[in-house]
Amino acid sequence: MNSKRDIVLTEVALRDGSHAVRHQFTVDQVKSIAKGLDDANVPYIEVSHGDGLGGSSMQYGLSLTNEMELIEAAVAEVKQAKIAVLLIPGIGTMPQLKEAAGLGVKMARVATHVTEADVSAQHIAYAKELGLETVGFLMMSHMASPKKLLEQAKLMESYGADTVYVVDSAGALLPHQVKERIALLKEHLTANIGFHAHNNLSLAMANTLAAMEAGATRIDGSIRCLGAGAGNTQTEVAVAVLDKMNIHTGIDLYKIMDVAEDLVAPILETPQEITRGSLVLGYAGVYSSFYLHAQKAAERFGIDSRSILIELGKREVVGGQEDMIMDVAAELSKRKAEVAV
Repeated sequence: MNSKRDIVLTEVALRDGSHAVRHQFTVDQVKSIAKGLDDANVPYIEVSHGDGLGGSSMQYGLSLTNEMELIEAAVAEVKQAKIAVLLIPGIGTMPQLKEAAGLGVKMARVATHVTEADVSAQHIAYAKELGLETVGFLMMSHMASPKKLLEQAKLMESYGADTVYVVDSAGALLPHQVKERIALLKEHLTANIGFHAHNNLSLAMANTLAAMEAGATRIDGSIRCLGAGAGNTQTEVAVAVLDKMNIHTGIDLYKIMDVAEDLVAPILETPQEITRGSLVLGYAGVYSSFYLHAQKAAERFGIDSRSILIELGKREVVGGQEDMIMDVAAELSKRKAEVAV
């Protein structure tokens, strides 16, 4: 690795972490955290609803604050960092992407299910037209074979993606599986290769290192592990580990530790840790943002949230099918009542 910044990190707490705080970020919180991250020299900061642009809805969770206000606030606070947004075609729209670009966003991360890269073509092309750095984000990558993943990654590259990410949305991949996937993409793509982890099986850091060893040069982190499920690769930990490995990120270790402790920790509703619920997410291979939805359904129907998540995993439910959570909970509750009789 000979570039000025050996590994480029995108901070996702102000997007992925939206799930963990039920999409209740305030303008002041985004301002203070974005400023702190910028001062620590974090190169990219992702800001949006947990499900990306347009995600605020009854199905995905209503935001406390309009996401464009949060994006505008973050852009105003940073001096060197670039603000990024996530867009899932079918949830976010091209007009919303144009509005975000007009507010000063510099990167668009266009996300699809791992077997549905073809739906990203227009959005990636439009992001390029807007002058944005573009990222293809292949979610739930554990649900496709390495060969299928490569096929989909090639599509995103052909549409104009500057970087293609292997996204472990469920935190279900094991290190050797990450290595295999990243190495295959590295061999066959000219685009940058990135990796986004979740910590549901306590493997986020290990998987990130495996990805880097196999050739990934872009990684994601969430400060104080603020992300869906058990969170992502913990940013301040990643910076410390990479520093010990003499891998350059350009991020100030002391400052990023201070942001985690002083700015992010106070807004956490509960500490980000691996609970029985988040552990089941990784075990069953279920989208990490389903966790809070499953808890709500479990309370409503008086059943164990783990049973809901396991059943969702068996049905291979993916992001965008959040409405299935209540349906599955109702069905399991009915079965339970029939057995009791």
